[in-house]
Amino acid sequence: MFAAQSIGLILFSVLWLGCGNTRAAEVVSPETIPGTTRVDAEGVISIVEKVPDLVIIDARITVDRKQGFIEGSRSLPDIDTTCGSLEKVIPGKTRPILFYCNGVKCGRSVKSINIAKGCGYQKIYWFRGGFEEWKAKGYPFVTE
Repeated sequence: MFAAQSIGLILFSVLWLGCGNTRAAEVVSPETIPGTTRVDAEGVISIVEKVPDLVIIDARITVDRKQGFIEGSRSLPDIDTTCGSLEKVIPGKTRPILFYCNGVKCGRSVKSINIAKGCGYQKIYWFRGGFEEWKAKGYPFVTE
């Protein structure tokens, strides 16, 4: 009987303290990423107008991109981002690149940017608000 009570107490303690929580930790992207220029949706539009050789990278996975994406963006999910995959999409380390994902609760663009920085890319823009902000502001997007 003592053993059963002890096990029950241990299980109660684990659940009570939250150790039994199976929900994934919520991701919140940082406010800034050193070596990048952070922009909002209006900044994306401005850069597209002023920087004709800009490459826009959608760092989201395929299932997210099916919900819609910024016109002209190229799909390169963070899970597929390497120096080699970046080279195929972005010729030259000085070409301007803009990364985005789903928004502030998505870490995919952060991961992709850190890989790009490690590969030597220099002109990196980051749309922290991502597709969530883009849609919320009513800007047009493309669906497949």
